[in-house]
Amino acid sequence: MTHLRLTMAAVDYDRFRGLQDGRVSVEGIDLEIVPLEVEEIFYRQMKYSEFDVSEMSLSSYVASIGRDTFPYIAIPAFPSRYFRHQSMFVRSDSGITKPEELIGRRVGVPEYQITAGVWQRGILADDYGVQAQDIEWFSGGVESPGRDEKQAISLPNGVTVHPIAAGETLSKLVLEKKLDALLTAHVPHIFYETDKLRRLFPDYKAVEKDYFRRTKIFPIMHVMVIRQEILAREPWVARSLLKAFEEALQLARADLMYRSSLKIMLPWLAEHVSETVDALGDNFWTYGIDPNRHVLEAFLRYSFEQGLAQRQFSPEEIFFPSTASSFVI
Repeated sequence: MTHLRLTMAAVDYDRFRGLQDGRVSVEGIDLEIVPLEVEEIFYRQMKYSEFDVSEMSLSSYVASIGRDTFPYIAIPAFPSRYFRHQSMFVRSDSGITKPEELIGRRVGVPEYQITAGVWQRGILADDYGVQAQDIEWFSGGVESPGRDEKQAISLPNGVTVHPIAAGETLSKLVLEKKLDALLTAHVPHIFYETDKLRRLFPDYKAVEKDYFRRTKIFPIMHVMVIRQEILAREPWVARSLLKAFEEALQLARADLMYRSSLKIMLPWLAEHVSETVDALGDNFWTYGIDPNRHVLEAFLRYSFEQGLAQRQFSPEEIFFPSTASSFVI
């Protein structure tokens, strides 16, 4: 049987390991996986559309819907999820001790449109009454200069985002006391290397557990996208890939639960898994629309409210139609 050959760019996650080591095959497809880091994947996909299948920023994807030039469509597989309270930082001498004190402050973000930032602004608005208009935003590279928004954005009235100067970084501006806080997707090096930056939520795990208890939201960061011209010719590809991603996800879960030896180099892995299950439930990482409807609806509302999405989409509107439901026996 002749298989369709496709390339896929993704981070080397445990939830794709089954595809990489041959335990999972994709019906009708020879899938060549190209493992890359997140920033490189997004840059190469948004700028050059290099891969047939790819991990993609949820925010960049939603903001691209309706743009005729965007050649991809998503399926509801979510390879990256991340609670976002833990990556909100304030300058240690800023005097900021609670989220409400961000009002009127100068805050750095790598890009206004990144998924982490959308979740963080949404959380600040919903839980603490801090609106995007209440903060003066500065965008640019956290560690290296030269980072720009990956696509044009249209900001709501009252929201101001200043690109930082060429040669500057957000971390440098924090050290120079020109910024009061950073909302990021990763932990800045200066957090570890100096005492100039601290977390807005020092006990972030407790805060994130409470957030999940109240909202049942485990934030989705990334989706998987497929080139639209492939699906126009071969619509079955979407379902084949989603089935394979689901199977690989379940294998990753089984590996976490394996107890004869440690498949992951964490000596107290069993305790960590138990803590996670106690806080989030047995099935804490799922694909598909229905199990994640409330998460997707929250994000889609935030994206529209923050001026990124063209309108407030429903979850079904952002995914390839055949992956919005499944057959029942």
